[in-house]
Amino acid sequence: MRMTARRLPVTVCLLAALTARTSRAQEKPPAPPIGPDRVAAIDRISSDSLKGHLSFLASDLLEGRDTPSRGLDLAAEYIAAQFRRAGLEPIGDDGYFQTANWVLSEQPEASFSFEVAGDAAPIKPGPDHIALSGARGFDIQGASLYKLDDKSYTESNREALAGKVLVVEMPIREGTAAQRDAIGMDTSVFGTWAASVKAAAVITVARRAGPMRGLNFRVLLDPKEPQAQAQLARREAPGGLPILLVQSPELTRLFDASPVGPIPAKLSAHLDPPVRRDVKLRNVAGLLRGSDPALKDTYVLVTAHYDHLGTRGPEGGDRIFNGANDDGSGTVSVIELASALATLKERPRRSLLFMTFFGEEKGLLGSRYYGKHPLVPVEKTVADINLEQVGRTDDKEGARVGAAALTGFGYSDVSRVFVASGEQEGIKVVKHPQFSDLFFGRSDNQALADLGVPAHTLCVAFDFPDYHGAADHWDRVDYANMARIDRVVARTLLTIADDPEEPKWDEANPRAARYLKAWKDRRGK
Repeated sequence: MRMTARRLPVTVCLLAALTARTSRAQEKPPAPPIGPDRVAAIDRISSDSLKGHLSFLASDLLEGRDTPSRGLDLAAEYIAAQFRRAGLEPIGDDGYFQTANWVLSEQPEASFSFEVAGDAAPIKPGPDHIALSGARGFDIQGASLYKLDDKSYTESNREALAGKVLVVEMPIREGTAAQRDAIGMDTSVFGTWAASVKAAAVITVARRAGPMRGLNFRVLLDPKEPQAQAQLARREAPGGLPILLVQSPELTRLFDASPVGPIPAKLSAHLDPPVRRDVKLRNVAGLLRGSDPALKDTYVLVTAHYDHLGTRGPEGGDRIFNGANDDGSGTVSVIELASALATLKERPRRSLLFMTFFGEEKGLLGSRYYGKHPLVPVEKTVADINLEQVGRTDDKEGARVGAAALTGFGYSDVSRVFVASGEQEGIKVVKHPQFSDLFFGRSDNQALADLGVPAHTLCVAFDFPDYHGAADHWDRVDYANMARIDRVVARTLLTIADDPEEPKWDEANPRAARYLKAWKDRRGK
């Protein structure tokens, strides 16, 4: 237990942080200091408790918590049980669950085959080394390969390319988000051109090492969305040009050894067309109702995503992507924060909504769904604190013990509260020079920020050795450090929840302009 003598610096620092706000904020009384009851609740955050939760949620039993999967359902039930145990108020349409009845269109992975046959041994990369777009299903038998230079392909003889498999190299453009986006744009443009010359397929050679997402056998859609039925119809319609991004040293060597023109090899590949089935996906939510008559109907969210990548890779190896740090660590932190703060004798003035989202790894699906179907009014939601990768400290840039970074640092007043809270726990909350801005839109805070809610993600290690790898196991997490980080989050939540002055986007920060506009539009200002 920490010594109570530390409470005087808490008060001094919080007052300093609050008086550093704009003149508008200085005219209002500061939020009350964190008193003994709140300190006692924060002290309940336990590294052993975090370890207990994560050793289950990131166990092999849950098979990587793919969206959708049995493992994801087990995780949702476990989270709901912990909210129930803490005494949170169920706020979903089904107890602690916000249900989304969606459609899954999937292609049977077992039907996929890929083989390039020529003078040398057949090239047969597995599905975890291939990414597919374009076709819904295909059957290619013995189609000839033809190498093209992606910079001068339009000068080729179009008639000679009909029925061929066009092989090109993926442009190497690492670095900024705009540069990476250019790859996708180039692939789309080339794919349209390849379809116009009636090519049989396109193979794009990927030179980079490391794991790939693999074939996109599954597409999730909300049938209530206006474009969903049209998307399903397009996806399941026959035809379409298969565009395969292939990671294979043998194919790369064949590509390098061949001049532009015919390659002495043929492709045989097959994939059954997709079929659809109904699925139920669930966000998990519990409410700690506020105590102030005027503020209890305003809300502070603390969120994380509880899904991960599921299973993939060849039989015989570690096929389960457990996702302990990404984002089991954020999920168990939400559980632990809920359990600790629910013991408060005097509730925070505002209400706290604890929520875990499905489908972040599929494109922020759960948080986007929540944004369209909020459980509490968005205009009454004053902040969202999203937790992502808060367990591992072995960042590739160096050990990250006693430190965390906030995405969108400086976009809103939330940054100042985090810095002040971190000082009281001996944790430096900082702006990462590259990733704080770059990663702002890569986690579930983005869905809330787009609605105008000051929303940020707290992260310890942006790039750790097992990111999206099978070795992201629960026993590699620094639980003592994670408990300290969670205490900072608890202080931040309580400070925001007790302060009558809600966080605001920084009007002087151009990066916050679109979110400030969304906030004003939603509130009619």
